[in-house]
Amino acid sequence: MANGRVVQTADRTIGSRQLAALLPADVLARPGYRSLAEAVRTLILDGRIALHVRLPAERELAEAVGASRATVTGAYDLLRESGYVRSRRGSGTWTELPEGHRPVGAHALVGAGGYSADGEPGIDLAIAAMGAPDGALADALARAAPRLPDAARSPGYHPFGLPDLRTAVADRFTRRGLPTRPEQILVTSGAQQAFTLVVSLLCRAGDRVVTENPTYANALDALRHARLRTGSIAVSDTGWDMEIAESTLRQTVPRLAYTIPDFHNPTGALMPEEQRLRLLAATRRTGTWLVVDETIADIALDVPAPPPLASLAPRGGADHVVTIGSLSKTHWGGLRVGWIRATAKMVTELTALRVSADMTGSVLDQLVALPLLDGMDRTLPARLDQLRERRTALVDALQRHTPEWSWRIPPGGLSLWVDLGEPVSSALAERAAAAGVHIGRGARFGVDPGTFEHRLRIPYTLPADRLDEGVRRLAAAFHEGVPLPPSVDRPHWVA
Repeated sequence: MANGRVVQTADRTIGSRQLAALLPADVLARPGYRSLAEAVRTLILDGRIALHVRLPAERELAEAVGASRATVTGAYDLLRESGYVRSRRGSGTWTELPEGHRPVGAHALVGAGGYSADGEPGIDLAIAAMGAPDGALADALARAAPRLPDAARSPGYHPFGLPDLRTAVADRFTRRGLPTRPEQILVTSGAQQAFTLVVSLLCRAGDRVVTENPTYANALDALRHARLRTGSIAVSDTGWDMEIAESTLRQTVPRLAYTIPDFHNPTGALMPEEQRLRLLAATRRTGTWLVVDETIADIALDVPAPPPLASLAPRGGADHVVTIGSLSKTHWGGLRVGWIRATAKMVTELTALRVSADMTGSVLDQLVALPLLDGMDRTLPARLDQLRERRTALVDALQRHTPEWSWRIPPGGLSLWVDLGEPVSSALAERAAAAGVHIGRGARFGVDPGTFEHRLRIPYTLPADRLDEGVRRLAAAFHEGVPLPPSVDRPHWVA
């Protein structure tokens, strides 16, 4: 594998030295041209070289990697034959994906209520979230009920959020090492609304933004809907390349950078503290708003839960950091309660924007959220134990049914980022849907459509027997080929 770096392709061209820097040290192993072709293919599939980017001329790349021109010519010929590049006389050689491996119609928007073609119950592996903990909602409702009559005597409009909930969220940030006042908190209808509000306030159509690649699919949708120009920083199996991240920020000077440093979705990687400090400093130098998504920060399975990234900044050095979170992953996605932590001034501006969209959040949801948030430190350990067991069950199922696939076990989070070994993710997702399994195909998480076609995101949030059956059906679709249904134009739903 290459070293995890991603190039800047604002002009859709990659230079010979840039490409050489991305290639592994043993790229010229015998036979050199096959090894070089495979290395470039891997870079394309992993999104480290974007699609529709012009590659260096053969002579230039040969000089940069210390190979003969015949070796590079042979590698380019192999890439052309396999469909990963195309060439036209006078215009150069450009990256692409083979026919049949480009994204196809999406699998269904439905969740666990879906069914396979033969009427069997469906298995939803597209949603990386669990059902509510047993008894938790009933207990929270019982504790919220006495407060409801007083709340009901008011008009019910709390655009900033219930004062008690704002205080509870602020106190939790403070306990985690980031001193926070209630006026720095805006309660939202989930983390997705929080992110959309931040993007709407800070960005205008055409602005540059930077995200990790791959990244949370619904965040990408929000950026595309806002018509923003998206650059990327690769997150590989070995994590972030902070030199490239700093270079990307310096060269593009984006308006906003979006990051998931805590058990990154979909890779599960955890950003080291030294890299967090560098990211804080780099975004401050370029005047870039840094949006930190902490939705999965508490799902720490093998390591302690990290402190908020903004807590690492020197006093007054994190005013450009906006932190978002929610209860959807720790408790229940059906409880639409999220939050934004920012400066008090920005919270006021975000609230004014929020009022124009939905006036206020659900008072009942917020009353239920209060006891859940108050008791999180007591109830979360059992939740994490359950996830560890299910992660083990998923790994066992994959080893049993698909031993040719590969993955790394993340230290936290809710899913595995599985390498299929070949770029068939979208086609496999369609075939699996016919067998009643709904899955997050890799391309759904890529900044450039068509990348990560060799990846699947497989959550370990279902019971062990459902995970085993889901992987069994995936394996059957992969090995035997469930008939591919007609392509349909439906929303690509993952969470």
